Amino acid sequence: MQGECLRFYLHENDRLHGRLAYDWLLDKARAAGIGGGSALRAIAGFGRHGVLHEDHFFELAGDLPVVVEFFVTPDKVDELLRLLEAEKVSLFYTRWPARFDLTGKKS
Repeated sequence: MQGECLRFYLHENDRLHGRLAYDWLLDKARAAGIGGGSALRAIAGFGRHGVLHEDHFFELAGDLPVVVEFFVTPDKVDELLRLLEAEKVSLFYTRWPARFDLTGKKS
């Protein structure tokens, strides 16, 4: 199947409308009919401010980068982005063409 990868970058302690941002985003995507998504915590990363965040035992609990990713059709990408615009949410994201399918499908 042809579609797109939609990926959001945030921090694990970021909040949207009183909830953890990655949890809120996954919930909104599910409500919009997107069939699946994942929140992945990084071990290190830096953003537009140039601050390096790394996974250490005590120092940065809750401040590591998180990627929230969806593989969907372009119309679902547009729908989710419109929803975020309506909610006045500002998140950095990327989107690019992707092919996806299931292995082991019966003919």
